[in-house]
Amino acid sequence: MRILGIDPGYAIVGYGVIDYIGNKFKVIEYGAIITNAGEEMNSRFKSIHDDLNEIIERNNPEFMAIEELFFNSNQKTAINVAQARGVLLLSALNHGVRIYEYTPLQVKQAVAGYGRAEKQQIQQLVKTLLNLEKVPKPDDTADALAIAVCHAHSYNPRTASVLGL
Repeated sequence: MRILGIDPGYAIVGYGVIDYIGNKFKVIEYGAIITNAGEEMNSRFKSIHDDLNEIIERNNPEFMAIEELFFNSNQKTAINVAQARGVLLLSALNHGVRIYEYTPLQVKQAVAGYGRAEKQQIQQLVKTLLNLEKVPKPDDTADALAIAVCHAHSYNPRTASVLGL
């Protein structure tokens, strides 16, 4: 199965595309969609949309695994991230990519076996699990790959078909 992992944001969207076949991972592509702080928000959203469309068209993922929103105390930031997340979801839907959402706790549990693992532990495990030379940068990229690994470990086709997903 080909999985597109997404760490949503509006300044940086981390992404990672992996294949998971027979309990083995193969990294296809990873990186970050970066928007300019000086740009108006609508232009940033369009940039995210256009870039994600290219990534999806280039890699043809079956699934998109995306981190659920974590609300912090800054309402303006939370709203902008939520809007960017909506753009990301719509891009996947328009390409017929099936979407699954995971909490940070679920991602840590799936990657490290421990839901309270530190960020650096998760990054090192992503490097090891995916046989990468170094930890992907920026951090959002490593997070996106961890989200994709989480989906690989969590997805059950029997359960999904029963639920109509």
